[in-house]
Amino acid sequence: MSVKYTKDHEWVKLDGDTATVGITAYAAEQLGDVVFVELPDVGKSFDQGDEMAVVESVKAASEVYAPVSGEVVAVNSDLEGEPQKVNESADADGWFVKLKLSDKSELDGLMDEAAYAAHIS
Repeated sequence: MSVKYTKDHEWVKLDGDTATVGITAYAAEQLGDVVFVELPDVGKSFDQGDEMAVVESVKAASEVYAPVSGEVVAVNSDLEGEPQKVNESADADGWFVKLKLSDKSELDGLMDEAAYAAHIS
């Protein structure tokens, strides 16, 4: 399963026509200890670039933007009680939402792992 990245530090893992979305370990590290995550409701739709979620840390609050357009089909409700999962496992257990893609071609405009590594270096 390939992973794509945005300049705003979101990641997308595609599985069929469903994309799992989270923030990168780099973003989680920059935020510091995450203390609260506000997730959207299942059924809500977003266009690429829309504000989709909010992450609050001991340092700051930050928006999470939809890296692709789609409808929320699942949220990681574990984050409500355990927001620190974003810091502990940003690229796995710390995922935010699963989106049913509206336009798979939007993935073409996102960065691959090498481009993202260059972006943050």
